[in-house]
Amino acid sequence: MDLNIILVLKAIIIAIVEGITEFIPISSTGHMIIVGNMINFKGEFANSFEVVIQLGAILAIIVLYWNKIWTSVLEFFKGRPSGIKFWTNIIVAFIPAAFFGFLLNDKIDEYLFNPATVALALVVGGILMIIIEKKFRSKDTTKSIEQITIKQSIKIGLFQCFALWPGMSRSASTIMGGWISGVSTVAATEFSFFLAIPTMVGATGLTLYKSGMNFSNGEIITLGVGFVTAFLVALIVVEKFVSYLKNKPMKVFAIYRIIVGITLLFIIKFANISL
Repeated sequence: MDLNIILVLKAIIIAIVEGITEFIPISSTGHMIIVGNMINFKGEFANSFEVVIQLGAILAIIVLYWNKIWTSVLEFFKGRPSGIKFWTNIIVAFIPAAFFGFLLNDKIDEYLFNPATVALALVVGGILMIIIEKKFRSKDTTKSIEQITIKQSIKIGLFQCFALWPGMSRSASTIMGGWISGVSTVAATEFSFFLAIPTMVGATGLTLYKSGMNFSNGEIITLGVGFVTAFLVALIVVEKFVSYLKNKPMKVFAIYRIIVGITLLFIIKFANISL
């Protein structure tokens, strides 16, 4: 078996980063790119790995919200309005990023998957979070995910397109879309969780299709280890994040983004350190 222990250890580090950052608004993809460059976890397999292990984090959402997901699925197939509305909202919000992601995937991979563009996105996203939260968070009229309308779902879905720029954060983008649409922070965050299910399944499917599933036995084991690690870490982080949002502002995440982004830009530009 061609199992590379160093590769597995690097993969575990990246999976921990993914599990911590997937659902908080600081960009999991951006952090995986930065950390991956620091530990020399790069290349075709690394790119596939970083997408596929996001399914591990998504599995944590399915486990934690299983009752709500299963109930809504049953209601959908029974033709009940609540189930139809719930999944219609998710599908409507999913379409914009799916369309542009499929259309621009190669260009995004070519031009935006590097530390400099990630650092810039962290700063831009952080500034937007501060501005939008200050202006719109207190004006929320939709307090629960069940109250979200089709119009609000469309706005959230359009905002999710910003996350195609690595470093912007899918979570941050959808939450900002929720704020502007009048959705409370907790409801927008939970909607972001459910929206992640088709979004990440679609992204993983596209990645696996492009890779041709051409992985060695050692790489398959590494993918499995990363998947489980991301799942376990995300399981812990999601509950704590939702509890935090009930009483605390998102500003702390925005400030973190700006500090990290500016620091990275300085390192790249002036310190002559290659990331």
